[in-house]
Amino acid sequence: QVQLVESGGGLVQAGDSLRLSCAASGRTFSSYGMGWFRQAPGKEREFVSGISWSGNEILYADSVKGRFTISRDNAKNTVYLQMNSLKPEDTAVYYCAGDRVPHRPLRIDGMDLWGKGTLVTVSS
Repeated sequence: QVQLVESGGGLVQAGDSLRLSCAASGRTFSSYGMGWFRQAPGKEREFVSGISWSGNEILYADSVKGRFTISRDNAKNTVYLQMNSLKPEDTAVYYCAGDRVPHRPLRIDGMDLWGKGTLVTVSS
């Protein structure tokens, strides 16, 4: 059974940093593109960042560009999201996602495997 498990969320103050982790199991992690999405209270889920299976393609939402960094460690079957200079508007449940098709260019709309999410709360 394929699983994605997020960790690293918490309550921080504006300007602080957090690193989210997403551990994958049940399939060959290194073959799939991965992404992070978030959903704030009362809002729809939105794309945050994505990384291709090779690591050569990386995308960020404009709202996090320059503050967040996505990376992957295939040896550990883990994708990370380093979040710096956090703002109250970054408050959301953050979800890890995986592509359904291996070895293809990064496809944000191709993510169909989801973790349960981890809550990030940024106080002002």
